Amino acid sequence: MTISELIISYPIYAIIIISFIATFVSTLITKWLVNQENLKNIKKRQKEIQTELKNCKDDCKLKELNAEMMQLTASMFKDSFKPLIITMVPFLILFYWMSSEFAPLISGKFLFPMWIWYYLGASIVASILYRKLLKMA
Repeated sequence: MTISELIISYPIYAIIIISFIATFVSTLITKWLVNQENLKNIKKRQKEIQTELKNCKDDCKLKELNAEMMQLTASMFKDSFKPLIITMVPFLILFYWMSSEFAPLISGKFLFPMWIWYYLGASIVASILYRKLLKMA
């Protein structure tokens, strides 16, 4: 049986497998490009700031903590943006190909074609698993 025949025969399983593979590649790229130790430290500091914010009564201290929180958030965003730029074009190509392959095979629509929902569900599960297995922040 060829790959095309397998996709036609079992489209949902094919979407799930493609999703797991694409998510694995994306997770590896993120792990390589983002300093995981720095990310863990930033998240740890953010949790500390959140507890300080809950217990803080001084307005000056609140402003200072909020400013630090914004700075940490901006740093996290900048670090996580690198993998997004690298994976964006390949994923757009993948989604274009998947729409041409799976849209005719899987009927139904709920805001988006049904194959996207299968892809998203499998991708979320795969991402959680891979991040736990690779001990990512």
